[in-house]
Amino acid sequence: MTQAEAGYVGYYDRNACDLDEFRTLTSQSLAPEAVPHAVEVQKNIPLYDMTALRDRLETPAARKALMAEWAWVLGQSAGVLVLKSAYADKTVLDEATRIFDEIIAQEREASGGKGDHFAAAGANDRIWNSAQKLCERNPDVFVRYFGNTPIAAVCEAWLGPNYQMTAQVNQVRPGGTAQQAHRDYHLGFQTEDIAAEYPAHIHHLSAVLTLQGGIAHTNMPVESGPTKLLPFSQLFTSGYVAWRREDFREYFEGNYVQLPLQKGDAVFFNPALFHAAGANTSADILRMANLLQVSCAFGRAMESLDRAAMSALLYPALVRLKDQLSAGEIRAAIAAAAEGYSFPTNLDRDPPVGGLAPETQAALLTRALDVGWSADQVKAELDAQTTRRVA
Repeated sequence: MTQAEAGYVGYYDRNACDLDEFRTLTSQSLAPEAVPHAVEVQKNIPLYDMTALRDRLETPAARKALMAEWAWVLGQSAGVLVLKSAYADKTVLDEATRIFDEIIAQEREASGGKGDHFAAAGANDRIWNSAQKLCERNPDVFVRYFGNTPIAAVCEAWLGPNYQMTAQVNQVRPGGTAQQAHRDYHLGFQTEDIAAEYPAHIHHLSAVLTLQGGIAHTNMPVESGPTKLLPFSQLFTSGYVAWRREDFREYFEGNYVQLPLQKGDAVFFNPALFHAAGANTSADILRMANLLQVSCAFGRAMESLDRAAMSALLYPALVRLKDQLSAGEIRAAIAAAAEGYSFPTNLDRDPPVGGLAPETQAALLTRALDVGWSADQVKAELDAQTTRRVA
């Protein structure tokens, strides 16, 4: 065997997936001393009290230390973490919820129910592209909602800077049934046959291209069906072809954990973690979460957003709220709306000037805010930038 052949991993075969190996991986325990920033570990999931930790995000060295711990948890340990009180001001959640309720009512009347990834159409209420729709309805609420330094930090911890935020609201009514165990985008959204056509190293890559998250807009006791999670399951390398196997799903159902969440908490997990929304067995709880699917700048986001239009809408709100927000909150709000990566672009019309890459939308907004441009000037510059980038 040549050195190249010895180092080549090849392709995964669902029939060769070893349930005993999976069982061993998911039988690990997370020791509290391994996550010193966590306030506690429940059911192998570390909980971080952002009321106590939020100020650390304003200090570069402390922020990096916390982010390093989060990256380790997501990649090499449990694969899931909870940010308790990710929102210090819960009034913005109430304002966003009212907007989402209006959108749900209008879209339900117009379409009679939408398709879902892992549930029947109409079984719950879904808002696709809730990020852009929130920005269009109320840019000020968008700035305050996404100007969230804990959420920005965990996204950057796993994906690096210049990530792309997409979001989809999911509201599950009492009686809503549970999902089946699965993995998420990218390879989790391919058929089994197509997933098996990708070489093993791409299966490894898929998990680091996105981050899954959920912001609790309501209190979520266990009976309301918060996400079922199997800590450490993201470590099983062939999981993108194994999760459809009945024996793996049966094992998941016998071993998953659930944590109750409070309004304003946020949960984040590796997209390769085996997980499933739980059944809402409550009598009267409308379980609402804004599901975040955040993409690395080097990958493709699942949803297409008109980020130039969002940036133009956002700028006047940033000007209005500038004195009420920290620099980190402003960066987080811009990152959630504007394109932070220079490519792909048309380098004939949009060449690098003074560096290796052309200016991004996010950099343009930041520069405009520092200089004090008018909204009209920002809109014109964004339009010109968009024209340059188009082939």
